Amino acid sequence: MKVYISVDMEGGTGIASAQHMKDSGYTRMVKLLTQEVNAAIEGAFEAGATEVLVNDAHGSMTNILIEDLDERAELISGSNKHLCQMEGIDESFDAAFFLGYHAHEGNEDAVLNHTIFGGAVTEIRRNGVVVGETAINAGIAGAYGVPVVLVAGDHILCQEARSFLGDIEVVTTKRAIDRYAARVLPPKRVQQLIKEGAKRALGRLGEIKPHTIEGPIEFQLTMKLTSMAHMCCLFPSVERRGPKVIAVKADNYVDAYKQLLGCLIISKTAASGWLG
Repeated sequence: MKVYISVDMEGGTGIASAQHMKDSGYTRMVKLLTQEVNAAIEGAFEAGATEVLVNDAHGSMTNILIEDLDERAELISGSNKHLCQMEGIDESFDAAFFLGYHAHEGNEDAVLNHTIFGGAVTEIRRNGVVVGETAINAGIAGAYGVPVVLVAGDHILCQEARSFLGDIEVVTTKRAIDRYAARVLPPKRVQQLIKEGAKRALGRLGEIKPHTIEGPIEFQLTMKLTSMAHMCCLFPSVERRGPKVIAVKADNYVDAYKQLLGCLIISKTAASGWLG
């Protein structure tokens, strides 16, 4: 049994503010994040996994401490990835876990809520429905026939995940108070919850179905600056629907996602002018 783990960071235990992800705070939190990943790996192997692939999926995507990672797993590190937070997923996997995930921008007072590139995007709609990284990435897994069986993050993220993916296993790492405040659980408690959640999730493989979205697939993006929407129109496939709104469409999910990601990458450059 092969298990794929996508690891973001904002939803990890102990993280309640942007300060926790800077300087000395970051040094502490990457250790805790790696421990959460190890808890999931341990639970997966106890449930019968034979192979685990971990994809570092936050920021620079160089957060997980390879020297501390469970030696039974393998790690994808670095950021130039065609599938970004889902790099490495394919039809050979039996299940996927999402750890350290966060709610989409604007979803109540979820901790550090944003959608993919927080500096570029106000909202993303998939076939007309507002989505966050959980639903977007679960759609990629679903395109390869892989069910997302476990999601971990704050309580708002857990609700968001179940609203799209159904009765999957979730682990609440903290209760959100505000975008920059949370009631957090101690790391050892969270690690135990993740380990137990991983085992339960893999025990339910037959009942949790892949999150499959039939084509054609359209992603509509509301950017934070008009310059971002403007420069995305370098791609002939991009439709501009307003000063800050663009849309991309494809017959299959993965192609639509790659167009979405391409627009987000160019948007970061366009924020201050690409020769700035």
